Amino acid sequence: MISFLARRIFAALPVMFLVALIAFSLLYFAPGDPAAVIAGDMAQPADIAAIRETIGLNQPFHVRLGIFLWNTFRGDLGISIFSHKPVTALIAQRLEPTLSLAVLTIIISIAVAVPLGTLAAWRARGLIDRIAMAIGILGFSVPVFVIAYLMIWFLSVKLAWFPVQGYTPLATNWSGWFYNLILPALSLSTVYIALITRITRASVIEVLSQDYIRTARSKGLSEHVVLLRHALRNAAVPIATIVGIGVALLMGGVVVTETVFAIPGLGRLLVDAILQRDYPVIQGVLILLSAIYVAVNLLVDISYAIFDPRIRN
Repeated sequence: MISFLARRIFAALPVMFLVALIAFSLLYFAPGDPAAVIAGDMAQPADIAAIRETIGLNQPFHVRLGIFLWNTFRGDLGISIFSHKPVTALIAQRLEPTLSLAVLTIIISIAVAVPLGTLAAWRARGLIDRIAMAIGILGFSVPVFVIAYLMIWFLSVKLAWFPVQGYTPLATNWSGWFYNLILPALSLSTVYIALITRITRASVIEVLSQDYIRTARSKGLSEHVVLLRHALRNAAVPIATIVGIGVALLMGGVVVTETVFAIPGLGRLLVDAILQRDYPVIQGVLILLSAIYVAVNLLVDISYAIFDPRIRN
């Protein structure tokens, strides 16, 4: 087990290096000049040149890349060009809303999709199966921001059940934290409910056709025991895989959802940094999101070893 984890961790290191390299290179060769944005429309060329010299934009590519990689390795993501604050501090301020929204979305998605997909497989081609497939088609077809605006219009404006926007820190008031996040999490979870439901249904249907399931039923085991102890457990590996993939998709959905609901998270920070061409913030957020994705996939690999011991070797 230890050697299995060590191999997975060492395999993640080159991935993070490539992410840092690509993030720096894309922004380095991107059109536009942050110094010109900082100086303003009325700035003279000499003013822009002075700003470029001050923030180090005049250095050659390999020098800036080396400094960036070394600082990133030490945990120093640089200083924001506009706020003049450390990027790590800006990220720390925005991390809680994003993680809260992501975790609550995943919890809702798994809590709804896994039972729904299992029931759809158990009653294949029945009413529950048709409802599950309709939910899947709806979740994949309608964009997240459209669902978010529809929920705001109906649940917040018409019924006044939830606030339209805003965020309450968890340490301040946990009930207010949940109350402000439940609507964004519900709107964001629609696509993941659709995705996990379809994979769960397909995996459980495949498992239910195996010989050991027929053997379990011939022994007189109840259907819920067959589904939970035998079918769902053996179908857990592809379900865990799709949950890990869903986290990667979740990062893009968080940006849109935080913008719609005015949640001060990493998505809003990234959008503001892109509009301002605040390169250190953009690079820092991209590296952090990539690290979260790599960590989640590492947890998925660990789940493989738990559910299937043959993978440990």
